[in-house]
Amino acid sequence: MTVTDTAPKTTDAATDAATAAAAAEAAARDGDACVTAHVAHPRPDGEDHYTISEVAALTGLSAHTLRWYERIGLMPHIDRSHTGQRRFRNQDLNWLEFIGKLRLTGMPVADMVRYAELVREGDHTYEARQDLLRTTREGVLRRIGELQDALAVLDYKIRFYGSATAPHPVATAEGA
Repeated sequence: MTVTDTAPKTTDAATDAATAAAAAEAAARDGDACVTAHVAHPRPDGEDHYTISEVAALTGLSAHTLRWYERIGLMPHIDRSHTGQRRFRNQDLNWLEFIGKLRLTGMPVADMVRYAELVREGDHTYEARQDLLRTTREGVLRRIGELQDALAVLDYKIRFYGSATAPHPVATAEGA
């Protein structure tokens, strides 16, 4: 799922404070979901019932992956229709956005499931959640350093080849 920021860009301190307050309120309402940017949902809250195929299309995840996330405890309880079909809500889309960010960090699935369990256990688990996220952050910073080193090598080679003269033809028996 792609996060889109439809709000105008301003540097007004009052606007920044209002945005932070709205993010904090959304976090409390959405059960610790990703609230780093305004997510434009296709439907407003209250009218936000999505089928699994709609969520798959919105997030880029397969229906199989969404079912697996639910089965292993990575997703919170998903409402069902009277016929048993899953009915996802905007808060579920927010959670999937957050899980996508955790996946990008390289966090193991078991740690993501543990994080989800901590969220479900309630506010008294903030410290454990923070520890888990700090550990993941340290790993991300290590990977960034490794990637910066690899980038420096690539930049060196690109400069080298850009300034190198064309190689001299090799004499062969036929061309000599």
